[in-house]
Amino acid sequence: MEISEKLLCLFSADVTPEGDRYTVEVPRREIETGSIEPGETYRVALIATGEQLEKSESGGRPPSEPQPPVEVGEIRYVEIEDIGKQGDGIARVERGYVIIVPGADIGERVKVEISEVKSNFAVGDVIE
Repeated sequence: MEISEKLLCLFSADVTPEGDRYTVEVPRREIETGSIEPGETYRVALIATGEQLEKSESGGRPPSEPQPPVEVGEIRYVEIEDIGKQGDGIARVERGYVIIVPGADIGERVKVEISEVKSNFAVGDVIE
């Protein structure tokens, strides 16, 4: 999933019923930090939790083992946290899943395209 550069804030919230409508509460810290302003209109995107995604992808039953959080061809922005034994950059995403990024250095934030996916790691090629 690609995240828009226009993203102002990201948080988790429950959807609660209120009569004939539903409410998503914005945490106070998002207002206090100036990310968003009360009374303004914003576009909202809802992203399923890991559990909801697993249920939808497995037909409602839990998968036999956790699936990699990335797919071949997926574009991601990642931050290189470490260098592997062969000198490749190492990034970690959901659940600590490793993405190996050849040619990247510690501290770099790079846009990668996933070229290979294994059960415990993936390889991403820098595209930007």
